[in-house]
Amino acid sequence: MRRFLLLYATQRGQAKAIAEEISEQAVSHGFSADLHCISESEKYDLKTETSPLVMVVSTTGTGDPPDTALKFVKEIRDKTLPTDFFAHLRYGLLGLGDSEYTYFCNGGKIIDKRLQELGAQHFYDTGHADDCVGLELVVEPWIAGLWAALTKHFKLLGGQEEMSDALPAAAPLNTAGKPELSHIQSQVELLRLEDVGKRDSEVREPNETNRSRTGDLIEDLQSSLVRSVPPLSQDSLSIPALPPEYLEVHLQESLGQEEIPASVTSVDPVFQVPISKAVQLTTNDAIKTTLLLELDISKIEFSHQPGDSFNVICPNSDAEVETLLQRLQLADKRAHRVILKIKTDTKKKGAAVPQHVPEGASLQFILTWCLEIRAVPKKAFLRALANWSSSAAEKRRLQELCSKQGAADYSRFVRDAGVCLLDLLLAFPSCHPPLSLLLEHLPKLQPRPYSCASSSLLHPDKLHFLFNVVECPSNTAAATLRKGVCTGWLATLVAPFLQPNTEASHTGSPDGLAPKISISPRATQSFHLPDDPSAPVIMVGPGTGVAPFIGFLQHREKLQEQHPNGNFGAMWLFFGCRHKDRDYLFREELGRFVKIGVLTHLKVSFSRDAPEEEEAPAKYVQDNLQRHSQQVARILLQEKGHIYVCGDAKNMAKDVNDALVEIISREAGVDRLEAMKTLAAFKQEKRYLQDIWS
Repeated sequence: MRRFLLLYATQRGQAKAIAEEISEQAVSHGFSADLHCISESEKYDLKTETSPLVMVVSTTGTGDPPDTALKFVKEIRDKTLPTDFFAHLRYGLLGLGDSEYTYFCNGGKIIDKRLQELGAQHFYDTGHADDCVGLELVVEPWIAGLWAALTKHFKLLGGQEEMSDALPAAAPLNTAGKPELSHIQSQVELLRLEDVGKRDSEVREPNETNRSRTGDLIEDLQSSLVRSVPPLSQDSLSIPALPPEYLEVHLQESLGQEEIPASVTSVDPVFQVPISKAVQLTTNDAIKTTLLLELDISKIEFSHQPGDSFNVICPNSDAEVETLLQRLQLADKRAHRVILKIKTDTKKKGAAVPQHVPEGASLQFILTWCLEIRAVPKKAFLRALANWSSSAAEKRRLQELCSKQGAADYSRFVRDAGVCLLDLLLAFPSCHPPLSLLLEHLPKLQPRPYSCASSSLLHPDKLHFLFNVVECPSNTAAATLRKGVCTGWLATLVAPFLQPNTEASHTGSPDGLAPKISISPRATQSFHLPDDPSAPVIMVGPGTGVAPFIGFLQHREKLQEQHPNGNFGAMWLFFGCRHKDRDYLFREELGRFVKIGVLTHLKVSFSRDAPEEEEAPAKYVQDNLQRHSQQVARILLQEKGHIYVCGDAKNMAKDVNDALVEIISREAGVDRLEAMKTLAAFKQEKRYLQDIWS
């Protein structure tokens, strides 16, 4: 059987799942995939590899390769390697990313570019799959075209023909897989693509709908989720192959108190710290509730600087876990220990017990701390669930949702609606999957990252962070709101001692009642103040995006106290919120920074307040940037200043990016493309930095 090497670089399991799907499909196409994680370097050797290489590479952070690929990337970036080091290698690469982030698919692009610099050639064009619109839109046609590309490759090998022509993909992909001439060029191309799709000036809030009542939305969603209409309901369906089952589950009655595993996450180290203070920064009538939490880190070694972020390890909602246990008819076995083994007759190649499921933990513990039960089910999961539905109509609908013909319905009613497993089980009552199926398909519950909102110079034993209590319509019951996994848990945890933001200082929780949470440091990134304190700084952070900049300002205040004769550059903050009297975060503290001269310029926009003067006020942060375009351009172009953007990736970050392109074009008197190149160069020089999220 014709062999190819299949490597995946994964952060959250997406790339691994896709690579496993490729491996499983390979057999039916007459191929054998040698499947490995890219970190398992002892199991493969690209220096001597003669078979074709297929890679699936995800992207993490704001454009980094996944942690599992860091060692590999470091090795291939060795500048002493000759340019023909991989001249023998023929490969195809599928990159995964999210176009809401500036460095789209950058994990795959970094590896792709470097392999070509070292002489490797494509036998199949690169695919870039976008999680923003649905990975499957590129993944499925890319995999479908892979088999023809491999067949052609092996035929060429047999005929000793020229190997340089890469077979084009079976369907139009996001890129043609051509080598990038430079990182700046790739950024310019990305900016050009962003410019094609202009967004409406009015930002649509995540919780807003085009309907008058949430209940109407839910009712319509449930109806659409479980029912189809012609032509789909009458179509012949092309459905994915049934994923092979591979786990054998035994529930063993616990003889004593459960021993909680020391850590439920692969990150290390993990610290348990008390919450010493909780403050509500917004008024009760604000559209979103924003909380500030203070952690007491005096008993642990936790070094951080402003701009850093850290992980909070959170559980799933108790209510949702309880509902899931009831729906699975396993409520009476919640305390049983879960024992996992690999099925002896499984057809899944390289089957392994999921590493995120601790050995011997209770069922309740696993559903609470280990599995992302809110994850949107992939099509393979829907395909498997269909086989456990006793109703013909429900089985047919689940098959439609995972079929090629039902791609639009899957996007609209599953992925875009944020439907999770529990939603499906309640919407399809005849579906009764075994516990093993959940453990095979549900991904690991990920820790949630938050930006540090304080300086260790001002608060040496404390760590501050803030967040909005996320609320979105539930798909399980009409007119109910479902809170974010982590933010909802934190809000409930601190509710007993939550204080309104009425005084500058607050007392913490009652003695001995401070709840504790588990946190872990995140890899240090470059979102830090300039090494040269005389360099001017522009900070753009609407809403909770202001968090790291509070740390910046606290840090600068202490530095100026320590060096009263020092040369410190100007600091500009562009902040935005909806209402001046409801959600103007850190209003008093920002005013104090201005008064003492730490914050040179504070520009605030209010998107929902009626204008107080005749001149139309700046509605959003990008509007205020345009109003001060001469100063912004001078700082960036002449004074070698730094600009930092923190907040929402989907709307704000792109709008700010567009505003900066316009500002540079106008003030420097250059065309738009030249302005894009300038901005891309700032990113490369680490003078334009983003800490953004979707």
